[in-house]
Amino acid sequence: MSKISIKQLFTYPFKGLSPQLQESVYLKTGHGIPGDRAFTLMYQDATTAISDTKHIPWMKKQNFAMQNDWHALAALDCNYDTITENLTIKRKGIQLLVANTNTLEGRDRISTFFTGYLAASYPSQAAKNRQSKPLQLVGEYNKTRYPDREPVHISLVSQATIDNLSEIAGKQIDVRRFRPNLLIDGVSAWGEFDWIGKHIKIGSAIIEVTAPINRCLNIDVNPETGERDINLLALLPKHFQHSQTGVVAKIISDGNVANGDLIIPC
Repeated sequence: MSKISIKQLFTYPFKGLSPQLQESVYLKTGHGIPGDRAFTLMYQDATTAISDTKHIPWMKKQNFAMQNDWHALAALDCNYDTITENLTIKRKGIQLLVANTNTLEGRDRISTFFTGYLAASYPSQAAKNRQSKPLQLVGEYNKTRYPDREPVHISLVSQATIDNLSEIAGKQIDVRRFRPNLLIDGVSAWGEFDWIGKHIKIGSAIIEVTAPINRCLNIDVNPETGERDINLLALLPKHFQHSQTGVVAKIISDGNVANGDLIIPC
């Protein structure tokens, strides 16, 4: 039996924007991964003034600019520096913006950039928000969190599952389409579904796998170009009679996890 281990770790400082590879992360009970989905771009309600944009509580994702609605967001290379607190935005290697997330001026610049970017983009056919609206950066690193589900969780997917989908699609599938926190090696294709309801030790943390992840049109979008190029969402029910990949898990006990750490069912 092959050893099961972490192949890659991802966090998403800004909900809906680029993943960032990590060597290690901390899993925190009642929070998830501090810094993951810490910021988001909220549709601004012109009738409501928000004086404190750093401490907006969790809300449903339709309140935010999402790749599922605005595929062009995937074409941006966005990097958050935890030391300087700067967000750097590039496209095709060209730097478009550097702005600080901890100053009013920097936050306004980020909000203005994305408002203009979406105004020049086209929404997906299934978008719930088909008209571009003013956006406002909300959140604070390590404190706020804006995942799709309100219950605290992290997400995992098996490399073998991605490889199986690649074979069916006839081209290599980039794991970034699925936006996991943990990419797992040593598990058979779709074997992560067998963990549902079980406790698992990763590094010094323990998690409980709770449910499969239902997918949306975002998995059809190429994370390099921001264009729909593979009809993955249709392939799933055609070949597997469901639209799920990967699983979510809640954290039972805090701990550090790192690339290469073994995963051991408890």
